[in-house]
Amino acid sequence: MSKVLLVHAKGGPPLGHVLSRTAAKAELHLLALSALPPAVATDAGNLCASVVTPAAAQRSDLVALIVTRAREVGADAVLTFSEYAVVAVAEACEALGLPGAGSTCELARDKRMMRRTWQQHGLPQPEFRPVATEADLHDAAAALPFPMLLKAAWSAGSTAHQIIRAPHEATEAWQHSRQVMAESAQLGYAELHVAEADADFVVEQIVTGTAGEWFDEPGWGDYVSVEGVVADGTFHPVCLSGRMPTVEPFTERAGITPALLPEDAQNRIVDLARRAVDALGLGTCGTHTEIKLGADGRMWLIETAARFGGAMTVPQIEEVFGLDLIGMLVDQLLGRPVAWPGQALTCEQARGAAGSLVVLAVDGNGEAWPDRRVWDFPTVTGAVPLSEGSTLSVVPENSLPDGSPVPVYEPAGGANTMAALCLLSARDPHTVLRDFETLVDALPTALPQAPAVARTAPATAPPAAPTAARSVSAARTQVLPTALPEGIPA
Repeated sequence: MSKVLLVHAKGGPPLGHVLSRTAAKAELHLLALSALPPAVATDAGNLCASVVTPAAAQRSDLVALIVTRAREVGADAVLTFSEYAVVAVAEACEALGLPGAGSTCELARDKRMMRRTWQQHGLPQPEFRPVATEADLHDAAAALPFPMLLKAAWSAGSTAHQIIRAPHEATEAWQHSRQVMAESAQLGYAELHVAEADADFVVEQIVTGTAGEWFDEPGWGDYVSVEGVVADGTFHPVCLSGRMPTVEPFTERAGITPALLPEDAQNRIVDLARRAVDALGLGTCGTHTEIKLGADGRMWLIETAARFGGAMTVPQIEEVFGLDLIGMLVDQLLGRPVAWPGQALTCEQARGAAGSLVVLAVDGNGEAWPDRRVWDFPTVTGAVPLSEGSTLSVVPENSLPDGSPVPVYEPAGGANTMAALCLLSARDPHTVLRDFETLVDALPTALPQAPAVARTAPATAPPAAPTAARSVSAARTQVLPTALPEGIPA
């Protein structure tokens, strides 16, 4: 039987989903660089032939650690679904002579190198400047139009993103972003292989997007993502995911599969994603390419990742299109034949729709909740009406336990200040969008008020995980298992 070494770190699809799909394809060995979520710890022991958590001292040379462990278990493939480990795993695969993202993987991780590469290929993107010091930021502020966006070059989940609207804001933005990156690293949300990556930044022109010229109904965000895979150097688009509008500065609130776009618009977006991915020269890996949509058909590349989209993107695709992307990628890495879609799938091929909602303490207008609230999923299911046939579940790996105060939203903290991640299944993308709007509007008053003491202390820790998944629909309430061989993952 073939053997696979999975390198686990923060981020990516839910670990329970990844473990079950990978174990169905090969003997699975887990190298855990981050603590396993309690909700899937038992499943990991049952599904994996081995689970190894290396001591901190062993991680000084992460590539060597991965290579050594792969040789110990006789791995025929090594993979990760974490943004923070993709470079190390790609380099380890190169050293082992195994298929992987390839030697250019860093181009899909470092936003400075990514933008330079796309610039060389003449691809549309915001104007940008690399930033390594506060002086660099002031120089960039003198050259780029305001407002501009400061980003950490190796971040994910919109961490350390800050809008700078005037020259005098640059110093404070620089100091705050550096602080946020340092705090994120302490929580495990940081690049694991590249030394001092938290000191690298890029500042970008903020281009003006518009959703109205692309979508036939209001409520959609002005950007989409193209989900795909590179197999032996060839890009295969899978589908497009739509978004709700972001929360300032650019924190993602919800992703919806599939995106409700006309065919000609989808084709143009996929063509740009293909050129963006091809320019990076990747080998074999999942891809997630975000594209800003503007007036008069204009588009700008936001970024590409050499891994599948995080949160519930992969489970959503499996539910809607019946594609097990995790298992298909494992087969590809093991040299087995895989039937990737010939073109990006659309609403015509979809079986309903699915979306994931990040619960943030911000209302539908982007304003902070007036008071602190306690996360409680049963209260949500009892108080918020959904459309007929819609089903809502909570993702335990990415959610606080019931009874926990909802963290105060910190713009520079991005998704690090989330309280929960919810999955919604519905009959079509329109219904997912409308139900999400209902949820966002209801949460500030539907959730219980937090005790006075908790209200005065902003929460900064990442979401912990309860031990069971819970689901509610307009017609029924059910308990979902933490082992997820089929159906909607928790």
